[in-house]
Amino acid sequence: MRTLVVVPVLNENAALSHQLDAFAMLRSMGTQVLFVDGGSTDGTVQLARDAGFDVLDSVRGRAQQMNAGARAASSDLLVFLHVDTRLPHGALHLIEHQLKGKRGWGRFDVRIVGHSPWLKVISFCMNWRSRLTGIATGDQTFFMTRDLFEKVGGFPEQPLMEDIEMSKRLKRLSPPLCLSERVETSGRRWDKKGVWKTIFLMWRLRWAYWRGVPANELSRLYR
Repeated sequence: MRTLVVVPVLNENAALSHQLDAFAMLRSMGTQVLFVDGGSTDGTVQLARDAGFDVLDSVRGRAQQMNAGARAASSDLLVFLHVDTRLPHGALHLIEHQLKGKRGWGRFDVRIVGHSPWLKVISFCMNWRSRLTGIATGDQTFFMTRDLFEKVGGFPEQPLMEDIEMSKRLKRLSPPLCLSERVETSGRRWDKKGVWKTIFLMWRLRWAYWRGVPANELSRLYR
């Protein structure tokens, strides 16, 4: 099965510098890694290209960038990976082995890495909430067959909550495969903004979105 790893980036020079070895490992296994840039001005694009990776220019917006990346290649399996997230060992083999039958998409459990000891609790809660609801977050690393991606029309091109909306679309066609193996993602936003302040903001945004507040309006609060 041909696999494409799509990595949306925007001014991620520092994060990419720390992760180049992990992306190089994926490439050495024959996996196509495609960075999709939304207009970086900090050297992100040059860093990726100097390391030998393909970079696709796109309009700004994570959903738009992920869609552009997915549609730029013809791979059978799509993995949408944040630049500050590391896949577990053997992740792609695991996906290919278990993504069968009625399950055409899924995500990993997540471990948020940062300074606060509360991040372990937050990770645990995120993973169990995802199992109970069938809703995945981008930090948990979406993966899916191209067929399913095309059937739902790709990610909804909205500035926030695109992962929740994508999960809803995919759930109508297939239950998610929830892998207990963990991706490791940076807790930089939690460390910078504060754990409790970030928790409050996230739940406020989710509650507002559930009540029908447009994603465009919510994105201003998220920034």
